[in-house]
Amino acid sequence: MVQTLMVPDPLADLSRLEGVPSAVVSARDAVDAVLRDRGLRQVSAEQSARALLAGARASAALTDDPERWLPGSVRLSSELVALSQIIRVSPNQALARAHVLLARGQVPDVELGRIRSGASTSERVLDLAMLLTRPTAAPAIVLAAVAHAELATVAPFGSADGLVARAVEHLVLIASGVDPRAVIVVEAGHLALREGYADALVGYRSGGVAGVRDWLLHCARALAAGAEASPLAVRSPSDRPRT
Repeated sequence: MVQTLMVPDPLADLSRLEGVPSAVVSARDAVDAVLRDRGLRQVSAEQSARALLAGARASAALTDDPERWLPGSVRLSSELVALSQIIRVSPNQALARAHVLLARGQVPDVELGRIRSGASTSERVLDLAMLLTRPTAAPAIVLAAVAHAELATVAPFGSADGLVARAVEHLVLIASGVDPRAVIVVEAGHLALREGYADALVGYRSGGVAGVRDWLLHCARALAAGAEASPLAVRSPSDRPRT
């Protein structure tokens, strides 16, 4: 008799928490409604650039010093699509590059892209890398939310960690096909829900099931709000049907 090795899939369990399946479906519907609206048209370089820039500004606005971190956030936005190609294959490389782009000129060069020392930090980052590279039955929205929270909680670089965390969430959404054209401004969704953002992260850090569930629900709502913030969500006068 051949025995099959069963690999645990913790993300799949999280995706079944109360309220999460319906929240994920609602968020995906909001994204798909925006993408379908331009389904037969090519997304212009200008629209993509506008979305990425809006995301960079929103992510910087969520820091304690937006002016300090905006230049790096904009630099990272210019490489977001490229980094999405390696986030599920070589996540540590993507994380390091993201931090280099964000923190250049703000921290000593020797600290750029380097994980802080400490066994617990290294272990959590390794666990996250395994989650990002391992197949899962969980929706990509759940994986993206967990990656975001893990990085924000562990703070592996000691600087710009929140910015890296928000970027990685978006990288996963792009890589997984949820936002294949990088025009959903999920960072703006978090900014729109700013009052609940910090509280939801605190709940996740508590380690309780309720806290994790509330974080996943927050991220689903942020994604839906990010769809509304997309340049594709608002028709310009030239887009309107002629009568």
